[in-house]
Amino acid sequence: MPAPAAIRFTETDHDGLAGWEGRIAVIVDETGKLDASGRKLNSLTRKALARAAESERFTKLKVGEAMELAFPVAIAAEAIHLVKLSRKATPAEARKAGGALAAARGAAPLLVLAGNHRAASELAFGLVLRGYDFDAHLTRPAEARAEITMMCADPEGLARVSADMAALAEGVFFTRDLINEPSNVLTTSDFAARLAAMQELGLSVEILEEDQLKELGMGALLAVGQGSDSPSKVVVMEWNGGGDEAPLALCGKGVVFDTGGISIKPAAGMEAMTMDMGGAGVVSGVMRTLALRKAKANVVGLVGLVENMPSGNAMRPGDIVRSMKGDTIEVINTDAEGRLVLADVLWYAQERFKPSGIIDLATLTGAMVIALGHEMAGVFSNDDPLANAFLTAATAEGEGAWRMPLGPAYDALLKSRLADMKNVGGRPAGSITAAQFLKRFVKDETPWIHLDIAGVTMGEGSSDLAPNGPSGWGVMALNRLVRDRYEG
Repeated sequence: MPAPAAIRFTETDHDGLAGWEGRIAVIVDETGKLDASGRKLNSLTRKALARAAESERFTKLKVGEAMELAFPVAIAAEAIHLVKLSRKATPAEARKAGGALAAARGAAPLLVLAGNHRAASELAFGLVLRGYDFDAHLTRPAEARAEITMMCADPEGLARVSADMAALAEGVFFTRDLINEPSNVLTTSDFAARLAAMQELGLSVEILEEDQLKELGMGALLAVGQGSDSPSKVVVMEWNGGGDEAPLALCGKGVVFDTGGISIKPAAGMEAMTMDMGGAGVVSGVMRTLALRKAKANVVGLVGLVENMPSGNAMRPGDIVRSMKGDTIEVINTDAEGRLVLADVLWYAQERFKPSGIIDLATLTGAMVIALGHEMAGVFSNDDPLANAFLTAATAEGEGAWRMPLGPAYDALLKSRLADMKNVGGRPAGSITAAQFLKRFVKDETPWIHLDIAGVTMGEGSSDLAPNGPSGWGVMALNRLVRDRYEG
């Protein structure tokens, strides 16, 4: 796992600026005004910074963007980055600025002249998040990046504020790593082993094997994985950092590879189905973050790990399976498998833990991508206070989410002639009928959110805070929800 970049925080000292070998970043507000460190660097470079800050190029930059001065005169640095950032910058703008620096810095040592900027910790967080690089399978890994130094007025204070952000960054990286891994590496057994290793962080981890799942009656989940040589599993991760209150339960779909089963997917693009365990990846990253920062809350994470393969033993269209709840399900399409996995995991979570609330995450429907693109996750809920709290947390963290409808009328689309329900309701409202299916496995008294993350798990190209590949969407929002709603 690539570790988040280490940042060294030091007190502002201008004496070594001229001899710094690497790159230097200086914060400049929208008007082109330089702070004390900027003025010192401007003097050393014979007013090159002031000229750059007054240029049309700098004026056209958006807040959070940066421009580069290569090989400035009279100092040893190979480049100076002018970061356009107001002293009243929002966290999102400061994170974007950090991301811009990470994308531009290369492998050289980076010195950030943060001074007493109020958003310095957010800038550092963005710098770390955008610096993610997955090279585990490259014969020649990318050149290791040198150390980052943040020179500021209060290094001890900034380091303290940044400590929880470092835990959050590690959770995001863990999620991205899991989603990046190919399915011949991240088998159900390997996934479970990686989660079991988090016991060293203080998590209680239990792995339920197929014989236990059969005893529990998880016929829906087991049907999905019965065509694969990889054994199906459910992994339970408990963090007990609160009092005696019931835990919040997080449930994730962990289909390590989805061929579609007998209802096989088209070949084009099927390689991307290594990311169909994205919901389980997010749950795992959140649990890692909570353990690292010693969250004062009770949270349990449950992930259903399966592989959906076609074979002589595979689930077929027309099969009828029985869920742990006892309901029967007619399988119309074996590619609508994630809801079968979650049906049993949701019911088990409620039966065992009696949670105060439950949130499931899944790369569940292509219809979600059609509805909201890659900007927003779909939010379905039976509880307005919980849904509103999550949306507030997601907005605060800059993770797009949009509330979607539920309603009894959609249930009619799931009616089966032979069983209690079908696993699909047809093309109309495909994301809604999938959520409506899951709602049948949530008890009326349990506050619940379903997050369809099909569009946000993998973006199109790089973003402000992530290179091309998995975004890690959801780790930050759920961590904030726990912090704001469940940690007193």
